[in-house]
Amino acid sequence: MININELNFDSNGLIPAVVVDVFTREVLTVAYMNRESLSITMTEGRTCFWSRSRQELWRKGETSGNIQRVVSITADCDKDALVVVVEKDGPACHTGAESCFHNLLWASETFQDFTTNRLMNLLKGRKANPPEGSYTSYLFEKGMDKILKKIGEECTEVIIAAKGDDKRETVYEIADLMYHVMVLMVEMGISTEDILRELASRHVIDKKVKQEKMV
Repeated sequence: MININELNFDSNGLIPAVVVDVFTREVLTVAYMNRESLSITMTEGRTCFWSRSRQELWRKGETSGNIQRVVSITADCDKDALVVVVEKDGPACHTGAESCFHNLLWASETFQDFTTNRLMNLLKGRKANPPEGSYTSYLFEKGMDKILKKIGEECTEVIIAAKGDDKRETVYEIADLMYHVMVLMVEMGISTEDILRELASRHVIDKKVKQEKMV
């Protein structure tokens, strides 16, 4: 582990900080820190930046309430840039968007930029503005009982495929199950962050249990 004195701040005494969501791994924003704001960040456990436009310290969320609790800070190989992993409360962007990076400039026609968050946003869109002929919209229209029935059916399909030791078919059926579970999540207002946060809390508990057993 390095210390703050090993970092290479630029001629203005600043170092760029790439802020990343701990759960989604999405880049939320790129800001700048000076030695003082970085020290505050490490002391308080929440992001504090240096505003180049206002020439003053800027604690994220001090006016909006959308604070970012710091999980870790890592420097690159040259020690002149930082990745700050955070758990955020509310949108990271002043526009209200979850990330500051939401203006697509170019996309490959060969590779698809697929994430579970993008799929969740698509499902939310289907619920809010259901297009005609959409299976997802059909599920939302039919409601909870239909969604739960499909989840039950897909659970069975996963079991059958796995019992038959068919890896390819099991992957296919798990994908079906995940999709229908995500439809349920949208229906109930459950986010991927809710699930990941719950899993993270269990991970901590599991570590404590292991430590107690070792003692």
